[in-house]
Amino acid sequence: MSPLDDRHPSTVSDWDDARRRARLRDTHLGHEWKTLRRTRVMLLRVAALLLAGLVVFAQYWKYDVAPEQVRLARTDPAILPVAPPVDPKDWDTVVVDMVGLGGLDAGDTAAALPSLRTMGMVWAIRYDNQGIDTKVIADLIIRAAEQSGLKNVVLVGHSMGGVIALEVAEHIHLDSDRRLVGVILDCTPMDLNAVRPESRGRGEDMLRWMGWLPGARESRILRLAVETYARRDQFLDRGGGLPGIRLDKLRGVLGAVMREKILSRDAASNGLIESQFTAIVAGGALDDLRALARSSDDKPRPAIVFIRPRDPGRDRVVDVEYSHQILIERSGGVDGTLLVVLARNTGHANPMQRPREYNTVIEQQILPFIQRYQQQVRATVSASAPR
Repeated sequence: MSPLDDRHPSTVSDWDDARRRARLRDTHLGHEWKTLRRTRVMLLRVAALLLAGLVVFAQYWKYDVAPEQVRLARTDPAILPVAPPVDPKDWDTVVVDMVGLGGLDAGDTAAALPSLRTMGMVWAIRYDNQGIDTKVIADLIIRAAEQSGLKNVVLVGHSMGGVIALEVAEHIHLDSDRRLVGVILDCTPMDLNAVRPESRGRGEDMLRWMGWLPGARESRILRLAVETYARRDQFLDRGGGLPGIRLDKLRGVLGAVMREKILSRDAASNGLIESQFTAIVAGGALDDLRALARSSDDKPRPAIVFIRPRDPGRDRVVDVEYSHQILIERSGGVDGTLLVVLARNTGHANPMQRPREYNTVIEQQILPFIQRYQQQVRATVSASAPR
């Protein structure tokens, strides 16, 4: 007889595999159900997953979305004084700077361009983080100019800020008694086709997310993911085979995004970025240029200046050649009001990175152009005045 046969019968039965499986079945959820057992179990599991999802969503809303909603509800667009004019005779003119996509406050950009002071007093616009209303911004500028005794206005817009500047310019030109002297556009896309495909795709993706993802306008988690992905070239190693992630670089990118875009109170909200990109999608810049191309209430049409890199390939965001051509068609010509400045060693709307180049072209090309244009306007007005 085998030694195994000497084991006690109860021991053998305890290790019986059939009995073990039967006991497991008896402990399963709904083991006593006789009707639609599998369907009922599946529905219970789905309900549990939904409940877990609702708990996660509640935490997302409570700790990510709701605090931002409270913070953004307290913001308002504002005008920030930056610097007085260089020459006292220019106290009747104000230069207003507007920052581009993803920016909230143009103060630092305007401060990097002291040459703007050669045209007049310098102000910067701080956008409303809930969105952009160009009529509100225009009314702020008009009201502040009236209170300060400033008769002339020059608008400066960097990248997408130029689209906003053109809309504000139309309001000032048509709906106020202030004289719009000029609009300076820095690498501004004249319509969506002027935005290079990669940047255009990111903006369109964001608009889609805003449409279906609850809380996307306020979510810092979404912003962290988008901003980190946009910097993927800094931490992805594409050298041969499958791309790998350099963890040390990824940590650096995450830290920079947290400091600059998530924790900083000067970072634009997702909702503001949506409003800014929507302004480009709407394509209103062409209509604004058309409105600025004619006089209004005896006020002459303003000068238009377009700053772009001499090498168009240095602008990775906007096809400046495309915008250049549109501006020639709309504002150029024999009797045009357009000056195009081909700046050396600049990229996409980067005056803070290339202040010397920007200040040089403002002093040497833009200021003389606007002054000559003003003199021509004065001469034309004097010649047409009744004697």
